[in-house]
Amino acid sequence: MRLFYCMKTIKTHFPNAILTVLFSVVWAVGSFAQDNAKSAKVHHAEPLYMDLVRDLGARKGEKEFNVGTEFKGLSSHNQYTFLVEYEFAPINRLGLEVEADFLFFKQKETHSELPGNKLECLRFSGQYSFFVSTKYRATLALGYTQLIELTDFRDYRSGNLVSGTVHSPFFVAAKRWGKEIHTTIYTYPMIARDFTKTATEVDWAINTSILYSLPQSEHFVGVEISQEFNHGEF
Repeated sequence: MRLFYCMKTIKTHFPNAILTVLFSVVWAVGSFAQDNAKSAKVHHAEPLYMDLVRDLGARKGEKEFNVGTEFKGLSSHNQYTFLVEYEFAPINRLGLEVEADFLFFKQKETHSELPGNKLECLRFSGQYSFFVSTKYRATLALGYTQLIELTDFRDYRSGNLVSGTVHSPFFVAAKRWGKEIHTTIYTYPMIARDFTKTATEVDWAINTSILYSLPQSEHFVGVEISQEFNHGEF
C-alpha cells in the first residue's frame, strides 16, 4: 500500500509535460538507434566523481550493477550512505539507469539531535550519444536525470512520502587526443522544487576532466574538477 501511495504522490507532483517530452525523446532516439545497429564506439576514459549513465556510445546489451557505500564520522553521530544502481543499454547509443540512495545514522552523543533514516532519493536517468566519430575520436551526448526526494522513514505514516523533485537535463562532450589523453566536459542545470516551499531553485554545475590512460592497461591518472554556481555565486 505504501508503494501504491508513493507512486500516486509522484504522479500528482511530477509535471505531465516533462513526462511527455522525456518519453517522446526516448522513443525518437530509440527508433534512430535501431536503424543504426552497427554504430561506432570511441573508447573514452570517463570521469569518476561525475559518473555517467552508461559508457558513451553504449552498445545494445551492455549492463552493469553497482553497490556503493560511504561512511562519515561527525561530532554527534555517524552517517552511513548506501547506493544501489543498475544501468543498461536496451539499444545502441542509449543508456538507462535506475538508482536508490539510502541514508542511515547512528547516535554518538546521548542528547544530540539525530537525523531520520531514509531512502534519500530515487534517480532515473537516460543518456543518448547522438554523435560518435572514430575519425575525430569524439562523442557528444544528451541526457536527462530525474530525482525524486523522499522523506524520513518515520514520516511515512503521515502520508508525506515525497519531499521534492530535481530535474536535470545534461550535455556531455568527450574527446580522445591520440591514444592516451582524454578530456570530458559534463554540464547541467539542477531545477529543484521543495514541496514545503513555493519557490523553485535553479543552479548550474560543470564537471571537466583530463585523464591519461596508462599504456597497455585499463588504468588512468588525471584531474577532475567539479564546479557549481549556487544562487549566482561560484
